[in-house]
Amino acid sequence: MHEIKIPMVEIFETVEGEGTRAGFPTVFVRLFGCNLRCSWCDTKYSYPPEQAGDVMTISEIIEQVQTFSSRYICLTGGEPLLYGAHSLALIHALLEIESLEDIHIETNGAIELGYYMERIESPKVRYIMDFKLPGSGEMERMLYSNFALLRAEDELKFVIASEADFATAVQVLQENPTAALPLFSPVWETMPPAKLVELMLEHKLSHVKLNLQLHKIIWDPAKRGV
Repeated sequence: MHEIKIPMVEIFETVEGEGTRAGFPTVFVRLFGCNLRCSWCDTKYSYPPEQAGDVMTISEIIEQVQTFSSRYICLTGGEPLLYGAHSLALIHALLEIESLEDIHIETNGAIELGYYMERIESPKVRYIMDFKLPGSGEMERMLYSNFALLRAEDELKFVIASEADFATAVQVLQENPTAALPLFSPVWETMPPAKLVELMLEHKLSHVKLNLQLHKIIWDPAKRGV
């Protein structure tokens, strides 16, 4: 299984930029390819018409990950669960690295999570599901069945581009109970963080966490590998 080949974009070490592990040194494993085309996507280099940076075997990915000292892994993309059994094999291989404490998988809401949850039992694996709102142009692709699968250790991210997106996110949460922690992340160009905080307080969303992307604060928002 370790000789399975997967299209890759990059592997690098930095601090986690968002979510409950924000600020911790983390190794990012970015796979190439995505099944969505969100209007505000900030990683367009991770899917066609761009080209994969490389095609690596799982053994090569693991070898490169082990050159870093971080105990956290962020498996991301593109869409890291795009490759079904191959994505699953990569996750199992990462779990063989004993020094790792946390493998969080950044996935969109158009991937059936049940396939992975049924086959991965380790408590080290968590899912950060990005539910796409109207501003993304991809909301019709979302799988609402994933809400009931998400656990307390998982995270449910909403990228908020407008007040209409905010209202939709609130409605989606009301209509789809989940154990995951909801995160509201502003699209910086169209939803100033201060405005999003104002809306959260106005609607008494005490169970929702504001999610700012640290890497866009520390570095140029367009900078890669950070």
